[in-house]
Amino acid sequence: MEEVEAQRATIAGFGEIAGWHELHARIWEPFGPDAAPRRPQTGIGGAHAVAPEEPAERAAASDELSRLGEAVLEEGESLRALERMISRAGKALTSLPSRWPVRGPVNSEFGVRASPWTRGGEFHSGIDIGAERGTRVVAPAAGTVAFAGTHAEYGLTVILDHGENLRTVYGHLSRLDVSQGRTVARGTELGLTGNSGRSSGPHLHYEILVDGRPVNPRAYFWD
Repeated sequence: MEEVEAQRATIAGFGEIAGWHELHARIWEPFGPDAAPRRPQTGIGGAHAVAPEEPAERAAASDELSRLGEAVLEEGESLRALERMISRAGKALTSLPSRWPVRGPVNSEFGVRASPWTRGGEFHSGIDIGAERGTRVVAPAAGTVAFAGTHAEYGLTVILDHGENLRTVYGHLSRLDVSQGRTVARGTELGLTGNSGRSSGPHLHYEILVDGRPVNPRAYFWD
């Protein structure tokens, strides 16, 4: 009877392990598809022979399996507690512009730089991300379109309001795909990169404003 109970505990434990894969995916979801650590490859092979077991060995193995089952069940509870915590944190994370709106090299960083138009220095309020004309620009977080139109400096521009006095700016676009007042989700296409406004070549001017002040976008990137 004890051996049967041990086997049942082990089976339940392995059932818990099977459910961990889905749980793991839900925990890492707020951080993006590329953030989760890679699972190591564990494939092995080769011939093997099974030696007959003695009754005492079977009893020892049964005890080990029973302890394994209990440990797995306890670990499952810990993971579920972690999931609840991450779920609450995830709601805050998804409201932050933590992803790149477009992928490409940063041609000009945030801060003081040499002006491309004069011989002096100037303050650059965002980062310039290099991208071919017509590259999709997507919302790095949910928000409402506060502005979609022509800006004197940045040409075709979109400004998203993410709430909590946080806004993002997307300048020098070649096409607008959203209109003012629209609510967008993370990943929604806002427009296409271009060279409109005061620009020396195709790229995206990306800016983050907190309480109306520009901050370095790199401080928000998770990936």
